[in-house]
Amino acid sequence: MFAKAFRVKSNTAIKGSDRRKLRADVAAVFPTLGTDQVSELVPGKEELNIVKLYAHRGDAVTVYVSGGNPILFELEKNLYPTVYTLWSYPDLLPTFTTWPLVLEKLVGGADLMLPGLVVPPAGLPQVQKGDLCAVALVGNRAPVAVGVAAMSTAEMLASGLKGRGFCVLHSYQDHLCPEGRQLDIKKSSYKLSKFLQHMQQEQIIQVQELSKGVESIVAVDWKHPRITSFVIPEPSPTSQTIQEGSRGQPYHPPDIKPLYCVPASMTLLFQESGHKKGSVLEGSEVRTVVINYAKKNDLVDADNKNLVKLDPILCDCVLEKDEQHTVMKLPWDSLLSRCLEKLQPAYQVTFPGQEPIVKKGRICPIDITLAQRASNKKVTVVRNLEAYGLDPRSVAATLQQRCQASTTVSPAPGLKDSLQVQIQGNQIHHLGRLLLEEYRLPRKHIQGLEKAPKPGKKK
Repeated sequence: MFAKAFRVKSNTAIKGSDRRKLRADVAAVFPTLGTDQVSELVPGKEELNIVKLYAHRGDAVTVYVSGGNPILFELEKNLYPTVYTLWSYPDLLPTFTTWPLVLEKLVGGADLMLPGLVVPPAGLPQVQKGDLCAVALVGNRAPVAVGVAAMSTAEMLASGLKGRGFCVLHSYQDHLCPEGRQLDIKKSSYKLSKFLQHMQQEQIIQVQELSKGVESIVAVDWKHPRITSFVIPEPSPTSQTIQEGSRGQPYHPPDIKPLYCVPASMTLLFQESGHKKGSVLEGSEVRTVVINYAKKNDLVDADNKNLVKLDPILCDCVLEKDEQHTVMKLPWDSLLSRCLEKLQPAYQVTFPGQEPIVKKGRICPIDITLAQRASNKKVTVVRNLEAYGLDPRSVAATLQQRCQASTTVSPAPGLKDSLQVQIQGNQIHHLGRLLLEEYRLPRKHIQGLEKAPKPGKKK
Protein backbone atom coordinates (compact mmCIF):
# COMPACT_ATOMS: atom_id res chain seq x y z
CA MET A 1 0.00 0.00 0.00
CA PHE A 2 2.87 2.36 0.82
CA ALA A 3 5.27 1.01 -1.81
CA LYS A 4 4.99 4.34 -3.68
CA ALA A 5 4.75 7.94 -2.52
CA PHE A 6 1.40 9.04 -1.09
CA ARG A 7 -0.36 12.41 -0.91
CA VAL A 8 -1.03 13.96 2.51
CA LYS A 9 -4.46 15.57 2.82
CA SER A 10 -4.18 16.90 6.39
CA ASN A 11 -2.00 16.69 9.51
CA THR A 12 -3.68 17.78 12.78
CA ALA A 13 -3.17 17.28 16.50
CA ILE A 14 -5.55 14.74 17.97
CA LYS A 15 -8.38 15.92 20.20
CA GLY A 16 -8.90 14.59 23.72
CA SER A 17 -12.09 12.75 22.79
CA ASP A 18 -10.43 11.18 19.72
CA ARG A 19 -7.47 10.13 21.82
CA ARG A 20 -9.77 8.32 24.26
CA LYS A 21 -11.64 6.68 21.39
CA LEU A 22 -8.36 5.54 19.84
CA ARG A 23 -7.33 3.94 23.13
CA ALA A 24 -10.64 2.10 23.32
CA ASP A 25 -10.28 0.92 19.71
CA VAL A 26 -6.72 -0.32 20.33
CA ALA A 27 -7.84 -2.22 23.45
CA ALA A 28 -10.68 -3.84 21.48
CA VAL A 29 -8.66 -4.78 18.39
CA PHE A 30 -5.59 -5.98 20.33
CA PRO A 31 -6.96 -7.63 23.51
CA THR A 32 -3.54 -9.09 24.42
CA LEU A 33 -2.31 -5.58 25.28
CA GLY A 34 -2.69 -4.66 28.93
CA THR A 35 -4.04 -1.32 30.12
CA ASP A 36 -0.52 0.02 30.75
CA GLN A 37 0.62 -1.05 27.29
CA VAL A 38 -2.35 0.66 25.64
CA SER A 39 -1.55 3.84 27.57
CA GLU A 40 2.07 3.54 26.53
CA LEU A 41 1.16 3.08 22.87
CA VAL A 42 -1.42 5.91 22.89
CA PRO A 43 0.06 8.33 25.48
CA GLY A 44 -2.18 10.69 27.41
CA LYS A 45 -0.20 13.92 27.14
CA GLU A 46 2.52 13.46 24.51
CA GLU A 47 2.09 14.85 21.03
CA LEU A 48 -0.14 12.66 18.88
CA ASN A 49 -1.15 13.62 15.33
CA ILE A 50 -3.75 12.36 12.88
CA VAL A 51 -2.45 12.32 9.31
CA LYS A 52 -5.01 11.73 6.58
CA LEU A 53 -3.55 10.71 3.24
CA TYR A 54 -4.26 9.07 -0.10
CA ALA A 55 -2.15 6.08 -1.08
CA HIS A 56 -0.83 5.85 -4.64
CA ARG A 57 -3.83 3.71 -5.64
CA GLY A 58 -6.31 6.20 -4.21
CA ASP A 59 -7.07 4.45 -0.90
CA ALA A 60 -7.95 6.87 1.92
CA VAL A 61 -5.77 6.06 4.94
CA THR A 62 -5.61 7.60 8.40
CA VAL A 63 -2.21 7.39 10.12
CA TYR A 64 -1.67 8.03 13.84
CA VAL A 65 1.76 9.55 14.55
CA SER A 66 3.29 9.60 18.04
CA GLY A 67 6.70 11.07 18.81
CA GLY A 68 7.28 11.56 15.10
CA ASN A 69 6.74 7.91 14.19
CA PRO A 70 3.63 6.31 12.66
CA ILE A 71 2.26 3.85 15.22
CA LEU A 72 -1.09 2.85 13.70
CA PHE A 73 -2.98 3.24 10.47
CA GLU A 74 -6.64 2.85 9.64
CA LEU A 75 -8.02 1.58 6.33
CA GLU A 76 -11.72 1.00 5.68
CA LYS A 77 -12.42 1.28 9.45
CA ASN A 78 -9.86 -1.45 10.24
CA LEU A 79 -6.97 -0.59 12.56
CA TYR A 80 -3.46 -1.91 11.85
CA PRO A 81 -0.16 -1.57 13.75
CA THR A 82 2.94 -0.31 11.95
CA VAL A 83 6.30 -2.06 12.14
CA TYR A 84 7.37 0.63 14.65
CA THR A 85 4.66 -0.59 17.02
CA LEU A 86 5.46 -4.25 16.40
CA TRP A 87 9.10 -3.65 17.35
CA SER A 88 7.86 -2.63 20.80
CA TYR A 89 5.26 -5.42 20.94
CA PRO A 90 6.67 -8.25 18.78
CA ASP A 91 4.12 -10.78 20.09
CA LEU A 92 1.12 -8.59 19.25
CA LEU A 93 0.27 -10.56 16.07
CA PRO A 94 0.84 -14.13 14.83
CA THR A 95 4.26 -13.95 13.18
CA PHE A 96 5.34 -15.83 10.06
CA THR A 97 8.97 -16.03 8.97
CA THR A 98 10.59 -15.56 5.58
CA TRP A 99 14.12 -15.23 4.18
CA PRO A 100 15.97 -11.88 4.16
CA LEU A 101 16.08 -11.85 0.35
CA VAL A 102 12.27 -11.61 0.28
CA LEU A 103 12.21 -8.25 2.11
CA GLU A 104 13.20 -6.30 -1.00
CA LYS A 105 10.17 -7.70 -2.83
CA LEU A 106 7.83 -6.84 0.03
CA VAL A 107 9.15 -3.27 0.10
CA GLY A 108 8.45 -3.08 -3.65
CA GLY A 109 4.78 -3.85 -3.05
CA ALA A 110 4.71 -7.64 -3.54
CA ASP A 111 2.56 -9.94 -1.44
CA LEU A 112 4.20 -12.76 0.50
CA MET A 113 3.94 -16.03 -1.41
CA LEU A 114 3.84 -19.31 0.48
CA PRO A 115 7.01 -20.79 -1.11
CA GLY A 116 8.90 -17.98 0.66
CA LEU A 117 7.79 -19.09 4.14
CA VAL A 118 10.21 -20.69 6.57
CA VAL A 119 8.48 -23.35 8.65
CA PRO A 120 9.97 -23.39 12.19
CA PRO A 121 10.22 -26.61 14.26
CA ALA A 122 7.21 -25.52 16.34
CA GLY A 123 5.08 -25.29 13.19
CA LEU A 124 3.27 -22.40 11.57
CA PRO A 125 1.06 -20.13 13.72
CA GLN A 126 -2.61 -21.07 13.54
CA VAL A 127 -4.59 -18.36 11.71
CA GLN A 128 -7.78 -18.07 9.72
CA LYS A 129 -8.29 -16.39 6.37
CA GLY A 130 -8.45 -12.62 6.88
CA ASP A 131 -6.49 -12.62 10.17
CA LEU A 132 -3.97 -9.85 10.71
CA CYS A 133 -0.39 -11.19 10.74
CA ALA A 134 3.19 -9.99 11.05
CA VAL A 135 6.16 -11.08 8.94
CA ALA A 136 9.69 -11.39 10.33
CA LEU A 137 13.02 -12.49 8.86
CA VAL A 138 15.01 -15.59 9.76
CA GLY A 139 17.30 -14.83 12.69
CA ASN A 140 15.50 -11.63 13.76
CA ARG A 141 12.17 -11.67 15.58
CA ALA A 142 11.52 -7.97 14.89
CA PRO A 143 8.62 -7.86 12.38
CA VAL A 144 9.31 -6.22 9.00
CA ALA A 145 5.82 -6.31 7.48
CA VAL A 146 2.12 -6.32 8.32
CA GLY A 147 -0.44 -8.16 6.23
CA VAL A 148 -3.64 -10.17 6.09
CA ALA A 149 -3.70 -13.96 5.71
CA ALA A 150 -5.01 -14.96 2.28
CA MET A 151 -5.90 -18.43 3.58
CA SER A 152 -5.98 -20.36 6.84
CA THR A 153 -2.97 -22.26 8.16
CA ALA A 154 -4.70 -25.55 7.33
CA GLU A 155 -5.26 -24.38 3.75
CA MET A 156 -1.61 -23.29 3.48
CA LEU A 157 -0.39 -26.75 4.46
CA ALA A 158 -2.97 -28.48 2.25
CA SER A 159 -1.74 -26.46 -0.74
CA GLY A 160 1.82 -27.68 -0.25
CA LEU A 161 2.80 -24.09 0.60
CA LYS A 162 2.00 -22.78 -2.86
CA GLY A 163 0.20 -19.61 -3.89
CA ARG A 164 -0.36 -16.26 -2.17
CA GLY A 165 -0.09 -16.49 1.59
CA PHE A 166 -0.46 -12.90 2.76
CA CYS A 167 -1.66 -9.60 1.31
CA VAL A 168 1.01 -7.20 2.55
CA LEU A 169 -0.25 -3.76 3.61
CA HIS A 170 2.89 -2.16 5.05
CA SER A 171 6.57 -3.05 5.33
CA TYR A 172 9.81 -1.78 6.75
CA GLN A 173 11.52 0.69 4.36
CA ASP A 174 8.31 1.54 2.50
CA HIS A 175 7.19 5.17 2.15
CA LEU A 176 5.44 5.14 5.51
CA CYS A 177 8.74 4.29 7.22
CA PRO A 178 10.77 7.15 5.59
CA GLU A 179 7.95 9.50 6.57
CA GLY A 180 8.41 8.35 10.13
CA ARG A 181 12.15 8.99 10.04
CA GLN A 182 11.61 12.50 8.68
CA LEU A 183 9.08 13.32 11.40
CA ASP A 184 11.39 11.93 14.04
CA ILE A 185 14.26 14.20 12.97
CA LYS A 186 12.17 17.34 12.71
CA LYS A 187 9.95 17.06 15.79
CA SER A 188 11.68 14.86 18.33
CA SER A 189 12.32 16.63 21.63
CA TYR A 190 15.40 14.45 22.26
CA LYS A 191 17.99 15.86 19.84
CA LEU A 192 21.36 14.12 19.49
CA SER A 193 23.22 17.01 21.14
CA LYS A 194 20.88 16.91 24.16
CA PHE A 195 21.29 13.15 24.39
CA LEU A 196 25.08 13.40 24.39
CA GLN A 197 24.93 16.21 26.96
CA HIS A 198 22.70 14.11 29.22
CA MET A 199 24.96 11.06 28.92
CA GLN A 200 27.99 13.22 29.79
CA GLN A 201 26.22 14.65 32.84
CA GLU A 202 25.67 11.09 34.06
CA GLN A 203 29.41 10.44 33.47
CA ILE A 204 28.70 7.64 31.02
CA ILE A 205 30.65 9.27 28.18
CA GLN A 206 33.09 12.14 27.61
CA VAL A 207 32.43 14.49 24.72
CA GLN A 208 34.91 16.96 23.22
CA GLU A 209 34.71 19.39 20.32
CA LEU A 210 37.76 18.16 18.39
CA SER A 211 36.97 20.37 15.41
CA LYS A 212 34.77 23.43 15.12
CA GLY A 213 31.10 22.53 15.36
CA VAL A 214 31.78 18.76 15.57
CA GLU A 215 31.35 16.98 18.90
CA SER A 216 33.05 13.62 19.30
CA ILE A 217 32.76 10.88 21.93
CA VAL A 218 36.32 10.42 23.24
CA ALA A 219 35.67 8.01 26.15
CA VAL A 220 33.03 5.58 27.41
CA ASP A 221 32.72 4.25 30.95
CA TRP A 222 31.83 0.66 30.13
CA LYS A 223 31.60 -0.17 33.86
CA HIS A 224 28.92 2.45 34.47
CA PRO A 225 25.82 0.89 36.13
CA ARG A 226 23.59 2.18 33.32
CA ILE A 227 25.63 0.10 30.85
CA THR A 228 26.34 -2.99 32.95
CA SER A 229 22.69 -3.26 33.95
CA PHE A 230 21.45 -3.20 30.38
CA VAL A 231 19.92 -6.55 29.41
CA ILE A 232 18.40 -7.53 26.08
CA PRO A 233 14.91 -8.85 26.90
CA GLU A 234 14.35 -12.54 26.26
CA PRO A 235 11.51 -13.53 23.91
CA SER A 236 8.31 -14.43 25.72
CA PRO A 237 7.43 -18.14 26.01
CA THR A 238 4.64 -17.66 23.46
CA SER A 239 6.88 -16.14 20.82
CA GLN A 240 7.85 -18.22 17.80
CA THR A 241 11.29 -19.81 17.63
CA ILE A 242 12.63 -18.65 14.29
CA GLN A 243 16.18 -19.88 14.04
CA GLU A 244 16.51 -23.64 13.62
CA GLY A 245 19.50 -25.22 15.30
CA SER A 246 20.04 -22.10 17.42
CA ARG A 247 19.83 -21.50 21.16
CA GLY A 248 16.01 -21.43 20.95
CA GLN A 249 15.25 -25.02 19.98
CA PRO A 250 17.42 -27.92 18.88
CA TYR A 251 17.22 -28.83 15.22
CA HIS A 252 15.26 -31.95 14.33
CA PRO A 253 15.56 -33.34 10.81
CA PRO A 254 12.38 -33.66 8.74
CA ASP A 255 10.92 -36.96 7.66
CA ILE A 256 11.16 -37.04 3.86
CA LYS A 257 9.03 -39.55 1.97
CA PRO A 258 9.06 -40.06 -1.82
CA LEU A 259 5.64 -39.86 -3.47
CA TYR A 260 4.26 -40.32 -6.97
CA CYS A 261 1.76 -38.25 -8.99
CA VAL A 262 -0.54 -39.81 -11.59
CA PRO A 263 0.08 -38.22 -15.04
CA ALA A 264 -2.58 -37.96 -17.74
CA SER A 265 -0.98 -40.85 -19.66
CA MET A 266 -1.63 -43.28 -16.77
CA THR A 267 -5.09 -42.25 -15.59
CA LEU A 268 -6.77 -45.30 -17.15
CA LEU A 269 -4.61 -47.61 -15.05
CA PHE A 270 -5.39 -45.83 -11.78
CA GLN A 271 -9.00 -44.72 -12.26
CA GLU A 272 -10.39 -48.17 -11.39
CA SER A 273 -8.91 -47.67 -7.91
CA GLY A 274 -10.58 -44.29 -7.49
CA HIS A 275 -7.56 -42.15 -8.45
CA LYS A 276 -7.41 -39.44 -11.08
CA LYS A 277 -4.86 -37.23 -12.80
CA GLY A 278 -2.74 -35.48 -10.19
CA SER A 279 -3.50 -37.95 -7.40
CA VAL A 280 -0.54 -38.41 -5.05
CA LEU A 281 0.34 -41.92 -3.86
CA GLU A 282 3.01 -43.66 -1.83
CA GLY A 283 5.08 -46.43 -3.41
CA SER A 284 3.14 -49.12 -1.54
CA GLU A 285 -0.14 -47.70 -2.83
CA VAL A 286 1.14 -47.79 -6.42
CA ARG A 287 2.11 -51.42 -5.94
CA THR A 288 -1.37 -52.27 -4.61
CA VAL A 289 -3.09 -50.51 -7.52
CA VAL A 290 -1.01 -52.38 -10.13
CA ILE A 291 -1.45 -55.78 -8.47
CA ASN A 292 -5.21 -55.31 -8.11
CA TYR A 293 -5.51 -54.18 -11.73
CA ALA A 294 -3.61 -57.22 -13.01
CA LYS A 295 -5.65 -59.67 -10.95
CA LYS A 296 -9.01 -58.03 -11.68
CA ASN A 297 -8.35 -58.14 -15.43
CA ASP A 298 -6.96 -61.71 -15.32
CA LEU A 299 -3.51 -60.65 -16.54
CA VAL A 300 -1.41 -62.95 -14.32
CA ASP A 301 0.18 -65.62 -16.55
CA ALA A 302 -1.45 -68.99 -15.88
CA ASP A 303 1.74 -70.95 -16.53
CA ASN A 304 4.14 -68.61 -14.69
CA LYS A 305 2.70 -66.59 -11.79
CA ASN A 306 5.80 -64.34 -11.84
CA LEU A 307 4.80 -62.89 -15.21
CA VAL A 308 2.06 -60.39 -16.07
CA LYS A 309 0.43 -60.18 -19.50
CA LEU A 310 0.31 -56.65 -20.85
CA ASP A 311 -3.06 -55.39 -22.04
CA PRO A 312 -3.35 -52.19 -24.15
CA ILE A 313 -3.58 -49.98 -21.03
CA LEU A 314 -0.44 -51.45 -19.44
CA CYS A 315 1.37 -51.29 -22.79
CA ASP A 316 0.65 -47.58 -23.08
CA CYS A 317 1.73 -47.00 -19.48
CA VAL A 318 5.03 -48.87 -19.22
CA LEU A 319 6.40 -49.71 -22.68
CA GLU A 320 8.54 -47.62 -25.01
CA LYS A 321 7.38 -47.22 -28.61
CA ASP A 322 9.85 -49.76 -29.96
CA GLU A 323 8.62 -52.34 -27.41
CA GLN A 324 4.91 -52.10 -28.21
CA HIS A 325 4.89 -55.11 -30.59
CA THR A 326 7.71 -57.15 -29.08
CA VAL A 327 7.12 -57.21 -25.31
CA MET A 328 3.99 -59.13 -24.34
CA LYS A 329 4.75 -60.00 -20.72
CA LEU A 330 6.82 -58.55 -17.88
CA PRO A 331 7.98 -59.93 -14.51
CA TRP A 332 6.23 -58.38 -11.51
CA ASP A 333 9.31 -56.47 -10.31
CA SER A 334 9.96 -55.05 -13.80
CA LEU A 335 6.32 -54.00 -14.20
CA LEU A 336 6.25 -52.27 -10.82
CA SER A 337 9.57 -50.48 -11.30
CA ARG A 338 8.51 -49.26 -14.76
CA CYS A 339 5.26 -47.92 -13.33
CA LEU A 340 7.12 -45.98 -10.66
CA GLU A 341 9.51 -44.56 -13.28
CA LYS A 342 6.63 -43.36 -15.48
CA LEU A 343 4.82 -41.62 -12.61
CA GLN A 344 5.67 -38.00 -11.85
CA PRO A 345 7.93 -37.57 -8.79
CA ALA A 346 6.78 -35.79 -5.64
CA TYR A 347 7.76 -35.82 -1.99
CA GLN A 348 6.37 -35.20 1.47
CA VAL A 349 8.27 -33.27 4.13
CA THR A 350 7.18 -33.55 7.75
CA PHE A 351 8.88 -31.64 10.55
CA PRO A 352 8.30 -32.81 14.14
CA GLY A 353 4.93 -31.62 15.44
CA GLN A 354 3.79 -30.25 12.07
CA GLU A 355 1.38 -31.20 9.35
CA PRO A 356 3.01 -32.86 6.31
CA ILE A 357 3.85 -30.66 3.31
CA VAL A 358 3.59 -32.25 -0.15
CA LYS A 359 5.54 -30.82 -3.08
CA LYS A 360 5.91 -31.95 -6.68
CA GLY A 361 9.26 -32.84 -8.18
CA ARG A 362 12.27 -34.30 -6.38
CA ILE A 363 13.69 -32.67 -3.30
CA CYS A 364 17.04 -31.09 -4.07
CA PRO A 365 19.85 -32.54 -1.93
CA ILE A 366 22.11 -30.36 0.15
CA ASP A 367 24.82 -29.59 -2.39
CA ILE A 368 28.46 -29.35 -1.25
CA THR A 369 31.10 -28.23 -3.74
CA LEU A 370 34.69 -27.00 -3.76
CA ALA A 371 35.62 -23.85 -5.64
CA GLN A 372 38.82 -21.95 -6.40
CA ARG A 373 39.12 -18.33 -5.38
CA ALA A 374 41.86 -15.72 -5.63
CA SER A 375 45.44 -16.93 -5.17
CA ASN A 376 44.29 -20.48 -5.92
CA LYS A 377 42.64 -20.77 -2.50
CA LYS A 378 39.93 -23.39 -2.00
CA VAL A 379 36.55 -22.65 -0.47
CA THR A 380 33.70 -24.97 0.48
CA VAL A 381 30.26 -23.94 -0.77
CA VAL A 382 27.00 -25.46 0.51
CA ARG A 383 23.52 -24.82 -0.93
CA ASN A 384 19.88 -25.93 -0.43
CA LEU A 385 19.99 -25.88 3.38
CA GLU A 386 16.59 -24.17 3.53
CA ALA A 387 14.78 -27.17 2.04
CA TYR A 388 15.66 -29.11 5.19
CA GLY A 389 14.61 -26.38 7.62
CA LEU A 390 18.17 -25.17 8.24
CA ASP A 391 19.02 -21.48 8.50
CA PRO A 392 22.17 -20.81 6.40
CA ARG A 393 23.26 -18.08 8.83
CA SER A 394 23.09 -20.45 11.80
CA VAL A 395 25.04 -23.11 9.90
CA ALA A 396 27.64 -20.51 8.88
CA ALA A 397 28.08 -19.34 12.48
CA THR A 398 28.50 -22.91 13.71
CA LEU A 399 31.04 -23.77 11.00
CA GLN A 400 33.00 -20.60 11.68
CA GLN A 401 33.53 -21.78 15.26
CA ARG A 402 34.19 -25.42 14.40
CA CYS A 403 36.56 -24.79 11.52
CA GLN A 404 38.15 -21.60 12.84
CA ALA A 405 37.77 -20.24 9.33
CA SER A 406 35.95 -17.27 7.81
CA THR A 407 32.45 -17.85 6.46
CA THR A 408 30.14 -15.77 4.29
CA VAL A 409 26.44 -16.06 3.41
CA SER A 410 25.29 -14.80 0.02
CA PRO A 411 22.47 -15.33 -2.52
CA ALA A 412 22.84 -18.66 -4.30
CA PRO A 413 23.31 -18.09 -8.06
CA GLY A 414 20.42 -19.40 -10.12
CA LEU A 415 18.31 -20.31 -7.07
CA LYS A 416 15.34 -18.09 -6.24
CA ASP A 417 15.18 -16.82 -2.65
CA SER A 418 17.97 -19.16 -1.54
CA LEU A 419 21.27 -18.55 0.23
CA GLN A 420 24.60 -20.32 0.07
CA VAL A 421 27.29 -20.65 2.75
CA GLN A 422 30.95 -20.32 1.82
CA ILE A 423 33.72 -21.50 4.17
CA GLN A 424 37.41 -20.86 3.64
CA GLY A 425 39.34 -24.06 2.85
CA ASN A 426 38.17 -27.62 2.30
CA GLN A 427 35.85 -28.03 5.28
CA ILE A 428 33.71 -30.88 3.94
CA HIS A 429 34.83 -33.18 6.77
CA HIS A 430 33.54 -30.74 9.42
CA LEU A 431 30.43 -30.03 7.37
CA GLY A 432 29.71 -33.75 6.97
CA ARG A 433 29.98 -34.37 10.72
CA LEU A 434 27.64 -31.46 11.41
CA LEU A 435 24.99 -32.59 8.92
CA LEU A 436 25.21 -36.34 9.51
CA GLU A 437 25.99 -36.68 13.22
CA GLU A 438 24.52 -33.57 14.85
CA TYR A 439 21.64 -32.69 12.51
CA ARG A 440 21.09 -36.41 11.74
CA LEU A 441 20.26 -35.86 8.09
CA PRO A 442 20.27 -38.99 5.89
CA ARG A 443 23.38 -39.28 3.73
CA LYS A 444 21.22 -39.80 0.60
CA HIS A 445 20.06 -36.18 0.89
CA ILE A 446 23.61 -34.79 0.86
CA GLN A 447 25.81 -34.74 -2.23
CA GLY A 448 29.50 -33.86 -2.33
CA LEU A 449 30.72 -35.55 0.87
CA GLU A 450 33.18 -37.63 -1.17
CA LYS A 451 35.20 -34.46 -1.81
CA ALA A 452 36.43 -34.31 1.78
CA PRO A 453 40.24 -34.22 2.11
CA LYS A 454 41.82 -37.65 2.48
CA PRO A 455 43.67 -38.41 5.75
CA GLY A 456 47.21 -37.02 5.68
CA LYS A 457 46.47 -34.58 2.87
CA LYS A 458 46.49 -30.83 3.34
CA LYS A 459 43.08 -29.20 3.33
